[in-house]
Amino acid sequence: MDIIQLLPDHVANQIAAGEVIQRPASAVKEMLENALDAGGTEIKIYIKDAGKTLLQVVDNGCGMSETDVRMCFERHATSKIKNADDLFAIQTMGFRGEAMASIAAIAHVEVNTKLTDNELGNHLIIEGSEIKRHDDCATTNGTSIKVKNLFYNVPARRNFLKSDAVEMRHITEEFTRVALAKPEIKMQLFHNNNELFHLSKGNFRQRIVNIIGGKKNETLVPIEEETSVVNIDGFIGKPEAAKRTRGEQYFFVNGRFIKNHYLHHAVSKAFEDLIPSNYFPSYFINLKIDPKLIDINIHPTKTEIKFEDEQAIYAIIRSCVKRSLGQYNIAPTLDFSQELSFDIAPSPNTSTLREPKIKVDTSYNPFGKTEDFTPREKYIPQEIEVETRQLDTHFEIENNSSEVMQIGNKYIAFPTEKGMALLHQSRAHKRILFEYFSAVLSNNKGQSQQLLFPKEIHLNKQDIAVISHLKTDLLSVGFSFEIQENESISILGIPPECQEENLQFVIEHLIEQHKNNEELQTAQHNGLAISLALSLAINEQKKLSNEEMLALKTELLKCNIPSVCPLGKATLINLQTADLEKYF
Repeated sequence: MDIIQLLPDHVANQIAAGEVIQRPASAVKEMLENALDAGGTEIKIYIKDAGKTLLQVVDNGCGMSETDVRMCFERHATSKIKNADDLFAIQTMGFRGEAMASIAAIAHVEVNTKLTDNELGNHLIIEGSEIKRHDDCATTNGTSIKVKNLFYNVPARRNFLKSDAVEMRHITEEFTRVALAKPEIKMQLFHNNNELFHLSKGNFRQRIVNIIGGKKNETLVPIEEETSVVNIDGFIGKPEAAKRTRGEQYFFVNGRFIKNHYLHHAVSKAFEDLIPSNYFPSYFINLKIDPKLIDINIHPTKTEIKFEDEQAIYAIIRSCVKRSLGQYNIAPTLDFSQELSFDIAPSPNTSTLREPKIKVDTSYNPFGKTEDFTPREKYIPQEIEVETRQLDTHFEIENNSSEVMQIGNKYIAFPTEKGMALLHQSRAHKRILFEYFSAVLSNNKGQSQQLLFPKEIHLNKQDIAVISHLKTDLLSVGFSFEIQENESISILGIPPECQEENLQFVIEHLIEQHKNNEELQTAQHNGLAISLALSLAINEQKKLSNEEMLALKTELLKCNIPSVCPLGKATLINLQTADLEKYF
């Protein structure tokens, strides 16, 4: 009996959709790439309910004929590749011939398109890979594609979609990547009838400023280089503009956004000793390279590229960025618009590099006042969804004992009835803060200390969106602030657990946690409580007084789950006398 058979086309398309269309943002990316390949100079994107209800991309490109509008929804149908050799000379964006077929397999799709020379266009409706309607229509030049009810026939995939705020953040990121790569294209993005971006045609610098924010223009340093391996141009951020948050790191290869940790390391090494550790430099770098020397067909989303000589490109990027940083520090008034030659001698070792003035108080100790360390609200036990495990450890500790000792400025040792216990001071503080903020968010009664003078913190548009999403909960825990029109927030009040000197660090760390950790994004109150705990906890190398160690131990033992931190790592270990005797 034969058991191997060909999959039906609609099943094969749904499988392909699982690789290519992972969420609404994936469909936006593919349709944007097609609009660019069609020669569109003006592109509009309309989104409803973060793409779950509607995704529409409208361009003024070349349009499609009656045959092409049907063929574009067939698997492996493409206008950009004729034979295998073309894979190594790709100059276009979309070329696999899978995207539209994948989208049509899991959504209701409606297309209006017209060739420039034709009087009438084509109207096509396709649902679940099945064409429902195809006729002539009166429409404008170019193409309009509506994708409705994404994943309507794959409910399991639809259920895995995140909140509208999270999904819209992914769509905005895909839009940003394409918009930065193509500053010569006018682009608009609408969500629920609100215009989020209106980007006119311009140069690369103007596009960066329009997307990131007006203050960005003051921090951009141009870089430019031409070599036989790769041509480089773009901008890097000044060292003092480095942030705790990621999101302003962009590589473009031949007009296509890519992710490459190896090349990111090259830029980071160039900034070494100029910015603190755990800070991220900004960069917007275009790489022009012979298509024969790269392979962009190694990943379904085409965001990863294989270079033939990656080490040489690494060295060129590092040298180019390092030289621009050196010249900026030596002569800040230098006209960076002039072409820079790669054979310019590097700055001498005797030159003085200015250390960026980023206020981070690494010795911050919230235990300075014992009363500040005591939670203001009584903790109400509740189910904590983010817990991954709880250590099976029983502690019989005398809370009245004043015998404590700090080891390596990281651990606190104290006796128990059957031996001793070791406490991880940073993780213990995270647990205490997490349960405190969880209680405050549940009761909505956080205290706030008003600042004598408002503190203004400048952020980019993406970070402002994160703060806007968290605003209600931030107000609940004691933050008081206003979002300004100049991509900044004016902070008027802070929780008692926070210090004004560390405010910039806390806000950026909070944003970083929510931008790059989807578990926190969907955990609602617990996500914010975790972020605040991680941002405000003492560091692992803080010297504590005897009173501070006792306060830490006492407050930890009052916690509902004292044995693990909010991320599920151990805060305490119990060493019984029998265990110690094994070492003697």
